[in-house]
Amino acid sequence: MDTTTARRITFREEVENLLHAEEGASLVRCIQCATCSAACPVVEFMDHTPRLLIGLINAGMKDEVMASNTFWTCASCYACTEKCPEGIRPADVMYALTRYSLWKDTFNRDWVAPEFSRRFTKTILRTGKSYEPGYAPAFIFEGGIPGVVREMQMAMKLLAKGRLPLIPSRIKRIRNLRSMVARVMPLDGIE
Repeated sequence: MDTTTARRITFREEVENLLHAEEGASLVRCIQCATCSAACPVVEFMDHTPRLLIGLINAGMKDEVMASNTFWTCASCYACTEKCPEGIRPADVMYALTRYSLWKDTFNRDWVAPEFSRRFTKTILRTGKSYEPGYAPAFIFEGGIPGVVREMQMAMKLLAKGRLPLIPSRIKRIRNLRSMVARVMPLDGIE
């Protein structure tokens, strides 16, 4: 019988495990040069720069990382990934953290992005396709009453032209898609 005790993995290792299918370098290779932050077009809306967020991950500051809006604000432009001199893929780190946040249910309930992401994922898992009307409740009230009116006017125009389906269509073999998705991300709390 093996008497060794399993070692508990660090937060950084936990995040890197979410990135195991990616080709990027380990987060410990980050030299804190801030190239990723300088390349980011939405850094001014983030409470931590991508450089600082990676530093916090490496320091094991899980609570501070998970309370950050940085990974929810990411524009997914991959400028940070293209510019990183160490081959780290900061954009993929942002995606991993959003998945982790949804999986662990650690996001701020006042933010629109987590609810939008959850609705998008549920729709894809249910139908295999995107269905924009299903996302509206996550953000329609952000623009106040004028925003709701604008969205409804646009929806009516799209409906009149046959460009907005009332019922989402489904792909064949949806179970196969769900099985594939389950291999790359935990579906707990999403389905």
